[in-house]
Amino acid sequence: MLKIAVPLAGRKLCMHFGHCEEFAVIEVDETTGKIAGTEYLTPPPHEPGVIPTWIAGLGVKTVIAGGMGAMARQMLADRGIEVLAGAADPSPEKLIEAYLKGCLELGGNVCDHSQGHDCGTH
Repeated sequence: MLKIAVPLAGRKLCMHFGHCEEFAVIEVDETTGKIAGTEYLTPPPHEPGVIPTWIAGLGVKTVIAGGMGAMARQMLADRGIEVLAGAADPSPEKLIEAYLKGCLELGGNVCDHSQGHDCGTH
C-alpha cells in the first residue's frame, strides 16, 4: 500500500501545510491504483520539524499540499517523502485520483496529454 497525506481544513485542501486542522492519510492499492481507505488524523502542534517527523512515522510516501515552506519540504525530502506542492483542487480524493492518473496539476503546470494519461477535461 502507498500512503499519501493531504493537509486539510474543513475536509478540503489547506493552503498552509503546517497550520492545517487535520491530514487525510489515504492508502492506495498500488496494484489496482484504487483508494483502499482514508484516515483523518489531527497533527501534533505546529513546531519546526514536528509535522514532517510525524508524517514520516505514519509511513507516508507522498505529500500533496497547496503551500509548504522550504524547511518542511526539505525535511520531508530528507525522509524519502515525495513532496508535491502547489495543488489547488479542494477535494483530497480528486487530488489523489489526478496523481494516480499522472495528471496532478501543480501551480501553472498542466497535464501532458502526449504521454497518454486520461486526464479528463481541463
